[in-house]
Amino acid sequence: MPEQAVAVAVGIIGGILLFVLIGITAYLLWKKFCCLLSYEKLTSSVKTTNANAVFQDQSTSEIQPKSTRSRSIPFIIPPTLHGRDWINLTKEGHIQEGSDLYVIPPSGPRSSFHSLAGAYVVGTINQELYRFPEDISETDFPEGNIGRLWFSIEYEQESERLLVSLIKARKLQPPDDSCSPFVKIYLLPDERSYLQSKTKRKTLNPQFDENFVFQVSSKMLLQRTLKFLVYHVDQQKKHHLLGQVIFPLKNETLTDDNKLVIWRDLEKENLEPPSEYGDIQFSLSYNDYLGRLTVVVLRARGLKLQEESHAVSVYVKVSLMNHNKFIKSKKTAAVLGSPNPVYNETFSFKADQTELDTASLSLSVLQSVKGEKTHLLGRVVVGPFMYTRGKELEHWNEMISKPKELVKRWHALCHST
Repeated sequence: MPEQAVAVAVGIIGGILLFVLIGITAYLLWKKFCCLLSYEKLTSSVKTTNANAVFQDQSTSEIQPKSTRSRSIPFIIPPTLHGRDWINLTKEGHIQEGSDLYVIPPSGPRSSFHSLAGAYVVGTINQELYRFPEDISETDFPEGNIGRLWFSIEYEQESERLLVSLIKARKLQPPDDSCSPFVKIYLLPDERSYLQSKTKRKTLNPQFDENFVFQVSSKMLLQRTLKFLVYHVDQQKKHHLLGQVIFPLKNETLTDDNKLVIWRDLEKENLEPPSEYGDIQFSLSYNDYLGRLTVVVLRARGLKLQEESHAVSVYVKVSLMNHNKFIKSKKTAAVLGSPNPVYNETFSFKADQTELDTASLSLSVLQSVKGEKTHLLGRVVVGPFMYTRGKELEHWNEMISKPKELVKRWHALCHST
């Protein structure tokens, strides 16, 4: 009896285990069958969509004429992503649930990318938005330009040193076919000493990359002016001046941590000898819309100072007159002890366009010594035919004929009042 009971118990347990095993096997087979069925539905859906896309591509290419390919870059959805909850829409668009709408650009023929391996375009990327802006200083050269110079400056307060880096020059205009340029650098008003770069052989676009040091106190720094003279050496070793750059330091913020990189167009040096009382250079401009007359006092040369010392200061007084009646005057900052002062200061006056036939400008160069009376070194008047002739009249008329444009000229000083 006990043996029979044991046999019955073993049979019951074995049956239960067999039943569980059969159930697990049936569940796994059912799960696999469901997965295969969903995969076949997904594949057929993608193939249908791709077939429609290819058909639309072919029909569109037959109807639309050929045109130049867009410069845009197509943004493509790969085929592997087609089945991820994407819903077909009308007007050739696709959207993903819970996402923003992406619409295929309707205009223009489709490229070969559009039907490549079932991929389709949902948008384009504009290349122009990712271009770096061009440096116009390398490409924008005005008519009549004789060259351009790049340099940098910084000032070390502790050691009182002015650091000048000569970087490069471009588009030089030598008298010969070849050009071997070098640069002399002055720190005005000292015109007796200078620093010089190396000569670059046979190039119109020299790359210098040289550093120079001037010792100058912080108190005198803003009174100084950098002067660059660009020369060409010919085959006979003769030096020809190609142009110059004048750069006053008084308007610059020079510190240890502020390195200024600057470019300036070369100017032709005035090779004519100074007049009896010296010369002054300034620019005129008239804005007819604003009714504004602008004067830029640039520099003077060859002044006959009563006393040449650092105690002597020279400044320019600019006066607006109308019918020979004084209207308003402004003056530059004083430059100490130089017969060739550099100013680069701008002044504006209100003047109606109807007043240009009766208005005039008087520029007086004055010398002052501390504790003494101011002394007139020279004067020039520019204006209409009523008051002036020659170069002064030509300068005024050219200003009127070129509104909003700075017209620059040299003028001889005189002592007449």
